[in-house]
Amino acid sequence: MTRDELDRIAFDQPAFAQLLGFRLVSAEPDEVVAELSVTEDLANRNGVMHGGALMAMADNLGGTATMINLPEGKTTTTLESKTNFLRPIRIGDTARARCVPLHKGRTTMVWQTTISRGDGKPAAIVTQTQIVIEWRD
Repeated sequence: MTRDELDRIAFDQPAFAQLLGFRLVSAEPDEVVAELSVTEDLANRNGVMHGGALMAMADNLGGTATMINLPEGKTTTTLESKTNFLRPIRIGDTARARCVPLHKGRTTMVWQTTISRGDGKPAAIVTQTQIVIEWRD
């Protein structure tokens, strides 16, 4: 895959990611990084980033990482995801996510995404499995 193809796939984010305010920072086959400003719209009643928003960020990043590693004619969807919540991210802070591969196989890929707060401390670690599929209409 050429650099232009990789960037086209990685930076062409779905509407849901755009709705959240997801900003892709960089994309390489073995590391994808993104940021998300924590706003009131993404917070829970305690004034911190909602767990679902954290999980959505990681899920989107793992999907992006898989997409840029797929052979032509294949696509992906999440098969399994597990999240460990470690610390809160308060409104006004920025969540920064770094996604790296644990396994890149023919039929599945496993990614680990660490989401950190602005102070660099990890707030969540997400491990997800993406299945590699041939999409049929």
